[in-house]
Amino acid sequence: MARSEAAVFTNMCMIYDKEGRILIQDRQSKQWPGITFPGGHVEKGESFVDSVIREVKEETGLTIQQPQLCGVKQFQDRDDARYVVMFYKTNHYSGTLTASDEGEVYWINRRELLNYPLAEDFEHMLTVFESEELSECYYYKDESNSFQLK
Repeated sequence: MARSEAAVFTNMCMIYDKEGRILIQDRQSKQWPGITFPGGHVEKGESFVDSVIREVKEETGLTIQQPQLCGVKQFQDRDDARYVVMFYKTNHYSGTLTASDEGEVYWINRRELLNYPLAEDFEHMLTVFESEELSECYYYKDESNSFQLK
């Protein structure tokens, strides 16, 4: 049995403030449109933490500090590579909020999130972001497209 496989690493960051607001992004992607958190791909040779700091800066204009790993999402992609999304969260940031080509970004009250058109499966991921007991959202590769929160 092989101990290695092709993998794609990405990240996503939940940025929140003391007033109960979260920063959301309205993604303008044909592959995965809708409301989500900012994030993107880890570049070759880049640390996971450096990548989430860079991606947040590129997509929001904000510089985050002290991102805390709070979970992962993983599944096999169309090319049969393992696709891994590292979940981070932080309330340490500075800068001026600015949109990017990825989509508009804005603050909302967390309680209002489910009133927005969420990206596919984002609600499952949000459960992991906010849970003290869960750390993984795993999608099985089968006809049922089933997932499991662990």
